[in-house]
Amino acid sequence: MKNVMHRLRLSQADAHYGGDLVDGAKVLAFFGDVATELLIHTDGDEGLFRAYESIDFLAPLYAGDFIEVEATLIHKGNTSRKIEFACYKVITARKDISASAADCLKERVLTTKAVGTCIVPKDKQRHE
Repeated sequence: MKNVMHRLRLSQADAHYGGDLVDGAKVLAFFGDVATELLIHTDGDEGLFRAYESIDFLAPLYAGDFIEVEATLIHKGNTSRKIEFACYKVITARKDISASAADCLKERVLTTKAVGTCIVPKDKQRHE
């Protein structure tokens, strides 16, 4: 099925807790962004996020980390679009070494996964 991926860096403005820890809600906002792009590709409309079936926070994220956020369409109903989401850390900040040090990870680290449903009303669908 259709897949969309964004790569981005978490900034100091994304840090919400002590130690530059990024709030998990930030990742959910990114999931909304990739869902929107996915729906535009599949339906020609942004659609609406209806609900999450599951959300699992598996590893922490910090300001300075680089992540890849993915959305994969796993089921297309009449108006519903079931989407699987994943967030992977690909570069980690190394503030223990210096303010600008970072390491590329040999393997991506799954930090967050979720399944959600979006709705694209029939009258808004422009693609088959």
